[in-house]
Amino acid sequence: MKIILRPAVPILRVFDRAKAHEFYVDYLGCTLDWEHRFAPDLPAYAQLSRDALVLHLSEHHGDGTPGTAVYVELDGVRALHAELTAKQYPFLRPDLEEDEEIGLSLTLLDPFGNQLRFAEPVE
Repeated sequence: MKIILRPAVPILRVFDRAKAHEFYVDYLGCTLDWEHRFAPDLPAYAQLSRDALVLHLSEHHGDGTPGTAVYVELDGVRALHAELTAKQYPFLRPDLEEDEEIGLSLTLLDPFGNQLRFAEPVE
């Protein structure tokens, strides 16, 4: 059997379901694909996506560490910046950053200290 590696899916630790929804769904524009709990009073584990980006968010103690950085390559970082700026999210006003080696990027800090670095690579 041939070995085929697939894209990694980062697991980000979150502590408040409502704040996570506000940031990832309302602000970033992701879709909540599914959410799982072993019981109503236990921590949630969820999958969100937008285009080819897939993220898992977990309230479970052993999943992830706050402050994790996720690097996401994309086309259209200026358009993403404009879209997010227009939403006037009160907790974040990110700027575009230019780097000769990496390209143009946009770094978002979620309410739990995780960083999402969206970069449009240099061609």
